[in-house]
Amino acid sequence: MSASRGSRVGYAAGAFDLFHVGHLNILKHAKASCDYLIAGVVSDELLRTRKRIEPIVPLSERLEIVRHIAFVDEAVEETWDDKLQAWEALRFDIFFKGDDWRGTAEGLRLEEEFSKVGVEVVYFPYTMSTSSTALRRALAHLDEQREFESVKA
Repeated sequence: MSASRGSRVGYAAGAFDLFHVGHLNILKHAKASCDYLIAGVVSDELLRTRKRIEPIVPLSERLEIVRHIAFVDEAVEETWDDKLQAWEALRFDIFFKGDDWRGTAEGLRLEEEFSKVGVEVVYFPYTMSTSSTALRRALAHLDEQREFESVKA
């Protein structure tokens, strides 16, 4: 770790597709808990294979948005299948995740693996008012309406 990164390096990963206040809150809370925050922006390919979703905003644009958030010190493309691979590449001290992972099999596995290398897992509250899933549903509904209206015309 370089001196310019500070004493506690944090890592917050996400798709950051359809960027909204929930994304901003995670990054804001993460930065308040570390000296240097790295944001991992999940690659288009990993979104397709891991989450089975097609990104609406291309990776290059998502990286550009996240890179310019005041709380983020560095933005990187996340291409790793495993979070430990991210740690091996970036050497962070704290891993931030939404609390929808807390207590899940995946979250517990992550906590166990990270504890072996001295990484703390910190959960932040999920923003209930806005989510990428809800935004995707709204966009799909608009597309359906437009399609229906074009068929009627």
